[in-house]
Amino acid sequence: MSTLKTNDKQLLEKLFQMGSGYVLNFSDRTIDEFFRDNLHIEFYSQEYNYGSGSKANRMRGFWTAAPDSLVAESIRELVDYIDNQILLGYLEEKDFPKRLINRVITIANTLDGKAAVQGTDASSSTEEEFIKREFESLAIDKLGLDGPTQEVICERIEEIKKCLSINAPLSVVFLCGSTLEGILLGAASNYPKKFNQAISAPKKDGKALPFHDWKLMNLIDVSRELGILGEDVKKHSHALRDFRNYIHPFEQITSSFSPHAHTAKISWQILQAAIFEITEYQKKLTICMYRVTPEITNN
Repeated sequence: MSTLKTNDKQLLEKLFQMGSGYVLNFSDRTIDEFFRDNLHIEFYSQEYNYGSGSKANRMRGFWTAAPDSLVAESIRELVDYIDNQILLGYLEEKDFPKRLINRVITIANTLDGKAAVQGTDASSSTEEEFIKREFESLAIDKLGLDGPTQEVICERIEEIKKCLSINAPLSVVFLCGSTLEGILLGAASNYPKKFNQAISAPKKDGKALPFHDWKLMNLIDVSRELGILGEDVKKHSHALRDFRNYIHPFEQITSSFSPHAHTAKISWQILQAAIFEITEYQKKLTICMYRVTPEITNN
């Protein structure tokens, strides 16, 4: 059972346009698919049946029955959905004030914090295991970046380490977020056909947008779809993306976001894990190419 407060629910209902029994622009079919594909749950299960059984009431039932960690994940997925629908022209940006979105993201972050303290649901142990992962070295030279980009990434890595050593968590968060975006953009540039043809690639009129128009959210989702990033890194990368949104002082103030050493540690771990998984992906592709070459030669 989630610990959402009444005020939190009112903000969520406002953002997700639940006033008339609907949820955003979902149909019965698409909201069922959304929850199944993104959260691996059945939205129309009896567990979430509430009131009249409308989409909005089922959402309220979900908030009542689901644990904090799952509700937090659903909030982030729905915020990402809004962003995509605006980009595709199916929703109007003016209907989703930035301040409201930031407050809702703060609600999700608060729920995650409560889940970690309670230590009773699956996500808390997953986060603990994620943080404990160790990386002996970061093979920046194996990311396939061009010379100037690789040099800048290396400089940022060193600056992140310095900020960690002097307990400057806000700087760590922003540096990790921007560096993650840089290396994922590098991966997209290395595999343009794969990224552009991905189902989750941002599109307009049926065509993938140029990479410079992609957001960090898009790069994360497509990297996961292609198997470059694992599910845990995808999940935590979206959390880092949320943190990075507070680079503007006003948004940080309105959302009461105050990062600490633990936030910095998670951000640094996310970046290290992403670098490791990208280099492993490159390594696997190289091995596959090596194995295929002799067969082509023999033919």
